[in-house]
Amino acid sequence: MKKRQAIVIGATGATGQELVRGLLEDPDFTSVIIFVRHKPKIQHKKLTIHRIDFSKIEDFKALIKGEVLFSCLGTTLKVAGSKNNQYLVDFTYQYQFAQIAAENKVAHYVLVSSTGANENSIFFYPKIKGKLEEAVKELSFKQLSIFRPPTLIRQQILMRKGEKIAIKIFNGLNRLGILQSQKPLAVSRLAQIMISEVKNNNNRKRSLYTPKELN
Repeated sequence: MKKRQAIVIGATGATGQELVRGLLEDPDFTSVIIFVRHKPKIQHKKLTIHRIDFSKIEDFKALIKGEVLFSCLGTTLKVAGSKNNQYLVDFTYQYQFAQIAAENKVAHYVLVSSTGANENSIFFYPKIKGKLEEAVKELSFKQLSIFRPPTLIRQQILMRKGEKIAIKIFNGLNRLGILQSQKPLAVSRLAQIMISEVKNNNNRKRSLYTPKELN
């Protein structure tokens, strides 16, 4: 099995935390490099942490090297405080980071996008995600894997009230056989699938995973 060096952005978020944990436990990944705004408490002999200012990504260009880049970065409008700030995190920072990674010959880009991502959407969030998907397709990655997960079941401490309500509604509908493709997915399971995709995708140039494929 090929040994890999993984890069992760969004490592302190719900999915990112599970992803980093899985990568550190996986012997097929020799090192895990994370770029964060706030240094996490996690320590591991395979882990390298770079605390950076994402508005000055070019300053860290020489550090963005490896075989695969996992992009789990994202925020909400409430946390960002404005649409402009959310756009910075969910498009600008992610695209700029991906652009540098492609220039540095990172071969595989794995993106956590969103259900309904569409650059022509009338809704702000799926429009951002759709625009990002289309933009990274134009970069020179040998492989591109995009995940559009359903409602995610995050760690209990990170769960928001609205997410808890949505999960209860979907679970109730699922028990009735309705919207099975939108069955909520645990972030730990999403992380496992992402790692498996990198290890077992048989050199597919592009892969897209919708909620239907993830459930």
